Amino acid sequence: MNKLLLLSTARFLINHSSVFGKPLNEYKMLHIITASKGVTNLAYLERNQKFFDEQGCARTEYDLDGKNEDNIQEQLKKHDLVYLEGGNTFYLMKSIRESGFEKVLKEFLPKGLVYMGGSAGSYVACPSIEMSLWRHQDKYEHYGVTDMTGMGLVPFMLSVHYKPEYADILRLNIPKVKYPVRILTDEQAISVIDDTYKLIGDEKEITL
Repeated sequence: MNKLLLLSTARFLINHSSVFGKPLNEYKMLHIITASKGVTNLAYLERNQKFFDEQGCARTEYDLDGKNEDNIQEQLKKHDLVYLEGGNTFYLMKSIRESGFEKVLKEFLPKGLVYMGGSAGSYVACPSIEMSLWRHQDKYEHYGVTDMTGMGLVPFMLSVHYKPEYADILRLNIPKVKYPVRILTDEQAISVIDDTYKLIGDEKEITL
């Protein structure tokens, strides 16, 4: 059974700390921080680290750079939740491909490993990461990534960190893509259990 929780930000978990019926401190978390290496302001990472530690998470920080499938397998065997931190989507996707993470992840998800992604960690779970270009075309270095293919863990694309001022750029771009697009504010997440997708949060789902 595949279980995923796709977020804009880990702050969502402050008021929704039970993941699939189990609190965070009952998981052994592999906290993948690779995407943070592609940005300069790490305040969000520090907040998330503090939050997870305050929750009492058994958390191991991990960087995909320089790793291979064997090393990743050994790590995932020791954990039952993997959290892909936000940051630079392109840097993260590059590291996922070079390390073989996607192949190993897809072996472990049906065995009960829970996948959680924040921002970039949610984008790479989609069939394409092209939505990361919509609002911030010039904000992030692309690190040579020209193939926008994501891991395809879900059959839709996401736009995260939604604010009303982003509505026009989304209306312009959503009709251009071949996948459905779901929109998340920072107060929302999508839970995935196999082929069942549920919006979590107090606000109504954004439709444009």
